[in-house]
Amino acid sequence: MTVSRGPAPRSGPAHRSDGATPGASADPAEVLAKLGHSWTWILGSAVATLVPGILVLVWPDETLHVLAVLIGLYLLVTGGFRFVASFAREDLGERLPGLLLAVLYVLAGVLCLRNPLQTIAALSLIVGVVWLVSGILTLYTAIVAKGLPHRGFLFGAAVIGILAGIVVLALPTESARALTRLLGLWLVLLGLVEVVIAFAWRASFGKARATGARAPAEPENPTGPTTYTDPASPPGPAGPANPTGTG
Repeated sequence: MTVSRGPAPRSGPAHRSDGATPGASADPAEVLAKLGHSWTWILGSAVATLVPGILVLVWPDETLHVLAVLIGLYLLVTGGFRFVASFAREDLGERLPGLLLAVLYVLAGVLCLRNPLQTIAALSLIVGVVWLVSGILTLYTAIVAKGLPHRGFLFGAAVIGILAGIVVLALPTESARALTRLLGLWLVLLGLVEVVIAFAWRASFGKARATGARAPAEPENPTGPTTYTDPASPPGPAGPANPTGTG
């Protein structure tokens, strides 16, 4: 999984780099960035992972065709979540890994839905590669994004993703039933980790709002606020002007 770096700090309710007032622009990139910053978007991604995991565990005797369709839909939907989340990054260099990951998920989903590739070996290979690459890119994000809240949870999600990819690629599965159990267990585990990250993100937003409400002005910090605010929530009290212009 890929988590947005963090909500962009506000330097004032009506300040934007292009001089326009908030809400006046319908720029798709800004809309996607605002959506990707929301903790509910991470929770939605977690649900998109949990649901197919639960379904394949509840119906372990379904055919390989049904499993491939469920996994393919999971990859397509998750690719959409990753695409939006990538716009929460501040520059192209930070967005690029998320965009590449979104493309990988979508391509893998299309491959899973193709009938000629609906074999046990092909499905294991596709899902294993996606999870392995996703885990590595998530680990990279956790390392370089030093301002990210709850980086420890993101490290944990990255390690689980890498392990999931290695296990699926390394362990031979000779039947659709065995592959179903394996993929279902990993999907549920990954989904639960994303739920934890989503609520940890929500706690960070709540703490930021509470801090802003108690201390609307902190002139001792000239470089900008050290807490995050949730762009999806109503703006709190306006903070001090940012003398350096970095906010």
